[in-house]
Amino acid sequence: MTEKLDFSLPQKKPQGSATGKLTVLLLIILVVLAAANLVAGRRGRSPESVSGGGLSAEQVRTLAARLAQRNLYQQAAAAWQDYLATAGCAGAEQARIHFQIGDLLEKAGLYADAIEHYYRSETVAEVKELGPQINARIKECFERLGKFTALRYELMDRTSLDASQPAGGKVVAEIGAEKITEAQLDARLEENLENQLAPMQGLLTPEQFNEQKKRALEQARDPKTKQEFLQGWLAQEILYRQALQEKLGDKPEVQRVVHDLTRQALSQQLMNDQLAAKIHITDSDLQMYYAANKDKYTEPEQAQISHVLVREEGQANELLKRARDGADFAALAKELSLDEATKSSGGRIAQEVTKGAYVPGIGDANEINAAIFAAGAPAVLEKPFKTEKGWEVIKVEQKRAARQKSFEEVSQQVAMQLLRQKREEVQRQYIQEMMDKHQVVIHTSAFAPAPQAAPKETPSQP
Repeated sequence: MTEKLDFSLPQKKPQGSATGKLTVLLLIILVVLAAANLVAGRRGRSPESVSGGGLSAEQVRTLAARLAQRNLYQQAAAAWQDYLATAGCAGAEQARIHFQIGDLLEKAGLYADAIEHYYRSETVAEVKELGPQINARIKECFERLGKFTALRYELMDRTSLDASQPAGGKVVAEIGAEKITEAQLDARLEENLENQLAPMQGLLTPEQFNEQKKRALEQARDPKTKQEFLQGWLAQEILYRQALQEKLGDKPEVQRVVHDLTRQALSQQLMNDQLAAKIHITDSDLQMYYAANKDKYTEPEQAQISHVLVREEGQANELLKRARDGADFAALAKELSLDEATKSSGGRIAQEVTKGAYVPGIGDANEINAAIFAAGAPAVLEKPFKTEKGWEVIKVEQKRAARQKSFEEVSQQVAMQLLRQKREEVQRQYIQEMMDKHQVVIHTSAFAPAPQAAPKETPSQP
């Protein structure tokens, strides 16, 4: 026989039952006991004690100092924040503690959090001796974060005589009721540059990356460049907003493109993370790479020349005779040369000639290059040379022997080349690891050319 389930609500018991009265009485007793314990706890607790551990304010100060001595800066900062939450300090003392917390967080590499506490310090109270230190620390933190636009406006605000007008507040454009300020434009420009430089991040140290970014920002601050960027940004923004209104994101073909772009962005970010984590180049690494590749860092033999360009061979021979007989070569160039670019400077070609390379001002002439470096200096070459422009009479003014460049001269070049080599190694190794992990098999035989069918034999005629 199947038992039936009872879905009915239980019947309410009579209000005056003994069980109900006993329950109410017990609840009253429990409430009274809890209140008594709470009052007793408050009476027994020191006003200087800190929540979460029962330590006094003085004990927390000692704890914070001890943590800082052991270079546990983040933990020391947290201890000082516990102290602030319960100790009830105010004014200059609170400002000094916020500065101390900012200093600890900066040492821990938490630069954005450090800036917050430096701001809090100067907001709580103006402590004269802390002012210059806060200025310097905030500047250092923004530089460490690579936030050069924010730093620029921060410095402008701190040096401005008009506190009511924040730096970067000027409106540069409007989209309907939305106003775009100069600071917002500069921040967007910096973000765009970061995206462009992102592929280089795995190749550069943080200092080198920030230096590259700083140089790019300096170039981008040209008013014409900023206006062109603003116009492009606004065009993209209004098109994006219109596309949202037209629900283009719901179209399958758009979703496919977005999906592909997401895949590319994620795979590139993963590789960038791997490069940043696995490439650590020290000064000794750079020195060793330079020593092993010194032949890459030499300066070839170079020469400084002057020339006179004339139209006819006979004129060139007459000019050559005069020059070799002691006539002033610069005066001859000013008088007779057809090259307007060098005529006024006595035929002097500003760019130096490198052995075995193109001859500036004359052209790709191997015979002339060889003659220049076979001659002494100063000396007029023994014969004129025919070129596409006419006939050249050439004087070697001075020569500089080939030399080995010092490490200091080429340190940036060495760093870039070593980083590029490391990047290729890490990328190749990591991709192979991922292929092995995901069991990738490439059937190279599938790409072999199909065998050609043998020609059919023609039956012989009887």
